[in-house]
Formats: sequence, C-alpha cells, structure tokens
Amino acid sequence: MVRVGQCTATGKYRQVVRVGQCTATGIYIDKWLEWDSAQLQVNIDRWLEWDSAQLQPVLVPYLVSSIGHGKQDANLQSQVQSYLKYLNAELKGKKHLVQGTITAADIILWGSLYPALSGPLKGWESQYSNVKGWFLSLCDHPALKSAVSIVIPSGNVADLKPSLLTRPLPLTSEATPLDKTMETKKAAASKQTQKGDNTKPSTATEEIPQIPVKAVTPEELSAAIEAWNSGKAKCPKPRERIHPILPKEGERNILITSALPYVNNVPHLGNIIGCVLSADVYSRYCRLRNYNVLYVCGTDEYGTATETKALEEGLTPKQICDKYNAIHTEIYKWFNIDFDSFGRTTTKQQTEIAQDIFWKLYNKGYVLKDKVDQLYCEKCNRFLADRFVEGTCPLCNFEDARGDQCDACGKLLNAVDLKNPKCKVCKATPSIKTSHHLFLDLPKTEPKLQKHLDEVFKNGTWTHNAKVITNSWIRDGLKPRCISRDLKWGTPVPLEGYTDKVFYVWFDAPIGYISITANYTDQWQKWWKNPDKVEMYNFLGKDNVPFHSVIFPCTLLGAEDNWTVVKHMVATEYLNYEDGKFSKSRGTGVFGHQAKETNIPADIYRFYLLYVRPESQDSSFSWDDFLLKNNSELLNNLGNFINRALMFVNNNFGGVIQEINLVRDDQELLALIKRELTAYIESMEEARIRDSIRNILSISRLGNQFMQANKPWVLVKGSDQERSRAGTVVSLGANIAALLSVLLQPFMPQTSATIQSQLNMSADCNVIHHDFVCVLPPGHKIGKPSPLFQKIEPTVITELKKKFQGTPAPETSKGKKGSKPATSSSGGGNPAEVAKLTDEVSKQGNIVRELKSKKAEKFVIDGEVAKLLDLKKRLAEAQGEDPTPVSGGSKKNVAKKESSKSATSNSGGGNPAEVAKLTDEVSKQGNVVRELKSKKAEKSVIDGEVAKLLDLKKRLAEAQGEDPTPVSGGSKKKGAKKEVSLFIFVFMQGGGGGRGKKIRSQCSK
Repeated sequence: MVRVGQCTATGKYRQVVRVGQCTATGIYIDKWLEWDSAQLQVNIDRWLEWDSAQLQPVLVPYLVSSIGHGKQDANLQSQVQSYLKYLNAELKGKKHLVQGTITAADIILWGSLYPALSGPLKGWESQYSNVKGWFLSLCDHPALKSAVSIVIPSGNVADLKPSLLTRPLPLTSEATPLDKTMETKKAAASKQTQKGDNTKPSTATEEIPQIPVKAVTPEELSAAIEAWNSGKAKCPKPRERIHPILPKEGERNILITSALPYVNNVPHLGNIIGCVLSADVYSRYCRLRNYNVLYVCGTDEYGTATETKALEEGLTPKQICDKYNAIHTEIYKWFNIDFDSFGRTTTKQQTEIAQDIFWKLYNKGYVLKDKVDQLYCEKCNRFLADRFVEGTCPLCNFEDARGDQCDACGKLLNAVDLKNPKCKVCKATPSIKTSHHLFLDLPKTEPKLQKHLDEVFKNGTWTHNAKVITNSWIRDGLKPRCISRDLKWGTPVPLEGYTDKVFYVWFDAPIGYISITANYTDQWQKWWKNPDKVEMYNFLGKDNVPFHSVIFPCTLLGAEDNWTVVKHMVATEYLNYEDGKFSKSRGTGVFGHQAKETNIPADIYRFYLLYVRPESQDSSFSWDDFLLKNNSELLNNLGNFINRALMFVNNNFGGVIQEINLVRDDQELLALIKRELTAYIESMEEARIRDSIRNILSISRLGNQFMQANKPWVLVKGSDQERSRAGTVVSLGANIAALLSVLLQPFMPQTSATIQSQLNMSADCNVIHHDFVCVLPPGHKIGKPSPLFQKIEPTVITELKKKFQGTPAPETSKGKKGSKPATSSSGGGNPAEVAKLTDEVSKQGNIVRELKSKKAEKFVIDGEVAKLLDLKKRLAEAQGEDPTPVSGGSKKNVAKKESSKSATSNSGGGNPAEVAKLTDEVSKQGNVVRELKSKKAEKSVIDGEVAKLLDLKKRLAEAQGEDPTPVSGGSKKKGAKKEVSLFIFVFMQGGGGGRGKKIRSQCSK
C-alpha cells in the first residue's frame, strides 16, 4: 500500500510504504519517506523520457497504420500492448503515476495514449484494469474534456488522420528495440544541480523504467572484453593534417562540397543545416576516421540576384559581394564550421576554368544555339532578367510578384507571363523581344550520365530524395538547357557573337567548387581530375539536386577531360520555422547573425539543428522543443552523466582514475556501448547524421543507468572492497565520458573540447574506431570538472518566440487596393462574351493537355496553365460568379488544384490506348512493390519502387481525365494544428494547477 501527503510546515511530500506486518499483534509496519518538489520533477521527467524515447516510437507508427491507413498491424499492436502491460503494473495500487495528485506525467501519457485507447485499440479495458481506471478518471477531468473538444470537436479520433500522415515518425535505436518485453530495474532518481559535489541523488522508491536492451551474446561479450583489455595498443593515432591537403595513393580520398550559398542573402538556420553544417559534421567525422578529406565551399557571387541587391543598396555588385562574403564568413565561424577552404566565385580561376570547360563542350558538339523571347526595357536599353521585372501574378493576382516567382502563392513564374510588367529599375513597361542564347545539349550527354548514375546509385551513398528527383528528370527526358544570360555581372561567354552575355548561374556556380579548390592549391587537378582515386560528396538541399546530379555531371562528362564527378549525394528536405517558413522580408525565424545575439552557445544550436535535421521529410525549428532538448537531452542526460562521473572521481579519489576490476555487469555494459558505437559508425558512413546523435545519447543513458544501479555514493562509504568497487564504477564512467567526447566532436566541437580538457585527455585519443577501449588508465589525473550545460528558462524562450515571430505573410489581391472585386455586382454577364470565353477555355485546355502529353518543359506548361486560369477567371466574372475557386485552403493550394484540373478533359476521358498501357504498368509495378514488401527488402529500395508506382498512378489519372491530386482530408496547415499533442491544450486552458502554469511554457509541440 502506498499513501502520499504533504507537510504543511516544510512543504515536503511524504510517502507511506507498507513494508511488513507483525505476526504477534497483526499491526502493520509502515515506513515514511520524504522528498522535496525537485525530486518530484526528476520522477516526472523520467516518465516524460519514457514516453518520448520508448512509447512514442511504437505508438506513433501504430496510430499512422490504424488511423492514417485504416490497417491494423498485429506486430505494432502487440508492441503497444506490451507497454500498456508495463504501465498497468506501474499503476497497481496507485491513482496517478508519481504521487497522489495529477502531474505532468499523467497529462502527457494520457495525451499520447488517448487516440489509441479511444479509437483503434479494442479490448484493452478488460486486460489492463489499472490503466482503465487511471485513463477514465483523467478523461473526466474538466481541463482534459476541454482539450478533447478543442483538438477533436467531433469526438472521432479519425479526424487526426491528416496530421498523422504528415507527422515525422520518431526515431528508434538498437538500444531500445520494440520487440522485447519491457525490462525494469529499481533505480534511484538523480538530478544534476551543477553546483558543487552533488553526485549523490535524492532517495526515491519508485521503479523508473530503464532502456530495454537485447540480450548480450557471448560473441559480443568476448569481443568487448578483449577490446577493453588490449584495444588501445591497436588504435591508430590521428592523422596529421598539413595544408594543402592532397590525395594520397592507397588511401580513402574524400572531397566534400556543400552547396554554395548565395552571397546576397544572410543564411537562416534552414540554410545552415541544409548544406554547410551537415557537410561540416561529415567532414569532422571523416577526419576522426583518419580519412584523407578536403572540405570546400564558398559564396556564389554572380548572377541576377547580386545585381538586384546592388541596386537595392546603392552599391556595385563587387561591393555587395565583398560585404556579404564577410557576413557569411563571420556567421560560419561562429557556428564552428571548419572548412578547409571557404572561397568565392568572383575569381580569375573561376573565369579560366569555366571558359575552358565551355570550349571543350563547344568543340565536341555539346553546345547548341537558339533564341528566346524575353522582356526588353527600351529606357534601360537592356534585356531584363527575371528578377528585374515586377508585375501582377497571373495565378493569384498578387500585385508585387517577381519575374521568377510570386511571394504570395509561391508559384514559379516566367517574366513574360506577368500582367502589367514593369522594369524594376526605371518602372517603364518592357516589350517582348527575341534574344539569341547558348544551350547545353543535355539529350546528347544523357547516355554518359545514365551510365555514371547506374554506377554511383549502386555503389555510392545517395539519399532517397536525391535519387527520386534525379530519376524524375531522366524519366521525363532531358531537354537542352540555356547556359547564357543577358547580364553584365558574371563569367563572360567567350564565343564570338555572344560576348555581351555571361554564363547562366547554374552552369557557372557548380564550377565554383573547382575554382575555390584552385585558389586553395595550384595542385587542384589532383582532386578534380582524378575520378578513380577521389570520392566526391555533395551536401545540399533538395531544391539543388537536379543541378548537381544532372546538369553539372553532364557538363563535366561532356567535356571529356577526366573530371571527378559526384559519387555521393546527401540532400535534406526543408527546415521550417515553427508553423511557417523562414522569411527575411517578414522578419520570421532566426538568421545566422541573430543566433549569436540570443546568447545561446553555438553548440546548442548545432545540436538541435542536427537533432531535427530534415533527412526524410520536412521538419521544423520549434523554440519549445529547443528548450526541451536542451534541458532533457543535454542537461539532464549527457551533462548529468559526465558531470556526476567526473565530480565523483575528483571529490572522492583526488581526481585520479582507479583500478578498474570488471564484473559481469560491467562487461555487459562494455558490449552494449560497443553495440551503440558500431551503430554510430554505420549511420555516419551512410551520412545518416541524425541517427548518430541518438547513439550518443543512448550511450550516456547507459552510463547514467550504470551509475544508478551501482550507487557509488553508497559504496564509497563502505568497506575497502566496496570503496574499490566505487572506484571501478566511476573510473569506467570517466572512460565512457572520454568516448562520448570523441563521438560528440563532429556535432558539438566546443563541448567536446571542454570535456576533454576536464578529463585531461591526450589529443591522440581523437580517433574513432570500432572498439570501446580504456583511454584513461589507472593513475591518470583528470582536470577540474564543471557543468557543461545551462538550463534554459521558459521566460527566455517566450521572449525569443516574440522576437522572431515576424509579421504575417503577404496577402493576395483579395481585398488589396486596386484589385478586382471577387464577384460581379450584376449577377450575370453578356451571353456573347460568355460563349466566346467558354470556347477559349476549351481550346486553351487542349493546348495544356497536349503539352503535358508531350512532356514539354515545366516552365512552358506553367505559362499555358497560367493563361488557362486567367481565361477561367474571366469566364467566371462574365458569368457573374466568384472567380476564386473554393478550396478550403491557401492560395497556393488553389493554384495547385487549378493546375491539376487543367490536365483533365472536359469530356472526362482520355486516350484509350494510353489508359490501357498505364493500367497494365500500374498493375505490374504494384506486384513489384508487394513482392519487395513480402521479402522485407531494404526500406530505401521499397520507397523507390513505391515512388514509381505513385507516379504511374498519377499519370494514369491524368490520362483518364481525372484529378491526379489525392484527397488528403484537409490542408497541411489544418493538420498541423491537430498534430499538437493533447496535453498542450490542457495547459493552455489552465489545467494542471500550479505546476500547469510552469509547464505551459515548457511543453513541446
């Protein structure tokens, strides 16, 4: 029996545990325990960690399967039930999880389980009676009832489907397998106070769930013991890096590039994680593996964007480049991005190399000549690049659209399609004129490209999105691509008759990788004309994939000059900001120079950005989650373990590492750590950076559990044998901290250096190899320990949210001054005009369908779709109807739906032969996918074939005259609102009492 109360005098909580009964008198014997509110928070935090680290990785896939896809996965259901079984045991004799009143632990677990227990999971009430009582009592809480009414107004959890289908799945690690029964150990709770010698935690009697692990095999145990005893002698020393770094015979030579940032923009956090930070982590890892690696990057300085920025700021393009190159350099320095060379594209070497490549392409017949219609400003006496044109968007009527893109609806545009176009410089109305340009003959280079891609897809590391995007370009058939522009600021075209033009930025910019290396060393050709001995890695965002996987390789392969071509491509999805996007114009989100102003260390930003790195789908930077990860993963997990171990060595053993006499539990710990270390290396070798962070945190959790299970703070006060055991425990803990310092180095270099300073480690330890070895032998004297991390208060996060929330996105023409009314005032129209426009809509629809059937260039199709939409709008106005389509979503979604509608036939049919062909292909591809799933093939292989199947289905829908856009049940934004966990709404409604007020600012979305 357990009873809980609180002393009104001291404020301390008291728990009564019945420990026995007198056989003579029959009187029960009770034991009273006391703990303070800080200890309560520790116990609550541990339940929250159990929810996020163990329950969620099983529960979310189950909900996605059962609610999102309407399929009951027996394996996932069984795993969920195993966690309910554990929770049921924990709730035996208790009304709540931690004490006699409701806490955040109850709220959050209730919110996590509500969709399952109120929906697809059947029969649980009879199996888990304790869970049933706990769950139903919480469901009756007024604040929780209010939460349900807000999140699920209909009361049907099926309404969560759109959110579940767009939600990223929690990651799991090998240390937390989902197919094993929950294992627990009685462990005393601990807390890092970061002050003095507080290595002994407060007393608590609750059984706190531990990380369940697969049983250690005899082979694992033997290998771990052997490595610990003799592995250090076999460990190589770090490679001495002497610049210039050049390829070496017989070694793994790795050339790393990250997408060149546009010089005229200050990078935001999404830009930073998308290229330079991800590449920096991989480069640092390669150095720790003793690979011969060179990491180059620089600012992309030529092109329209630079000329536009120069006009805005009243500077020359050269002055703009100098100004912003310095800003970029300072930002990357603060973020500890360790380039081997960070250069720029406005150099003599850039001109020489780009023109040399062009002449080789031209002389081998890979350059075509053609003409293009462009806007020409008579007043400025020049052709206008897209960004030098402003006008009204043909899709949404936003009046300040650019020539290349509309900021309101987000659609890519062609300048000639703008309504009421104006020259951005002089505001005059331009006319359409023809200009002669040069084109790279991509179709001619396609066989060379395909052969190269077949090889690197098989043997290289390519993210799924990089493969899909590349394959979509190849599948649609390559088209000649313009490589010249009518600009002044750029690499000059050397061909007679075109010398008044410059190279288009996407021909010119990737050559910057080569010229930056040429500025770094005059032996640059050893890297760039050495394809058999150099592996090139590209780190970039998904929007840059086709230029690096198709256009740049075609350029180098067509030149036939033994160029090193990309072998590995690591592309991220997009990082959003909170519930929207980063926007400099609106002041939304954190930009590079602003991160420093928050007074939060760069390593904390690095850790969080890498923790939420958008590897398989878009992710978001969330301040609430930022606080949670800092205070839980860094402060309470990693920092807590390292500080406890080192402080104990320092305060109880004079800072000297003791003799380490391993017992069976210690040996098993070595094997578990080696297992995590192996997983870390495997993930990093494949550039799955986010997974490797989980391995680091799992190792520190194992260390924390090891300390808790052995209680050195008790042993040190006992006999000589017990004191010796305490020395073994904390000295082994110090060696775990040493390993963590090395593994952490690519992610948090400054924190790694601090840990190594506190351990007084030798620089020779900075090598990652497959074994966990003893690098701090008995007798080693450590340095002075100190806290690694500081707690971030909710008030700080509240202020940062306010500072970076920015202003709302721009409105479209609806309600904007000068725009046309949404509906006709007369309610009718001219019959002749209606008939005329109806005929024009039909004809324009046929043009769009024909272009799509011929797989014309996207910009050509988009231009004709824009005309179709405009005709439809004019027809609606002539008929006295609302010209704005009703979509229930954003203008961007409207444009998307209209574009898809334009592909459908008015008659509702298509080419019967094409439909029959595609139907057969869909059937065959469906069989391929089913067979792969039945054989449990690699997820990346299955995903690739599923992508092909979806594309075939889309093409079949278009051929049948149907809308190829699947119905999702609501807009993404709507789903995102429901994605927020139920417990957030509880506290936003004022639930949770005094603790609720504190937690409201800490909860993570």
